[in-house]
Amino acid sequence: MKPKHHVFVCMNRRPEGHPRGSCQASGSQGTFEAFNTELEKRGMYEQVFVTGTFCMGPCDRGPVAVVYPEGVWYGNVKPEDVSEIFDKHFVDGGEPVERLRIM
Repeated sequence: MKPKHHVFVCMNRRPEGHPRGSCQASGSQGTFEAFNTELEKRGMYEQVFVTGTFCMGPCDRGPVAVVYPEGVWYGNVKPEDVSEIFDKHFVDGGEPVERLRIM
């Protein structure tokens, strides 16, 4: 089964006070859980996969999520943003949520 969208959510944790910060310190656990909760709520298991990852680079913009195959990078993604990503990017025409887009 090949999903239409695959979301990678950075779950990287660095030591407290690390100069690059980390997505985990920015709340990525809650963001990851929100993606999975929304996926379950909508029953979109065949269309969307959600995977936790290690560092993807833009740590100062975390929590970071990347959507493939489009290659859309989202930054500062909070749990309350996830339903909007589903609504606009995954369901309603495939348009990225521009206010969260970092690449």
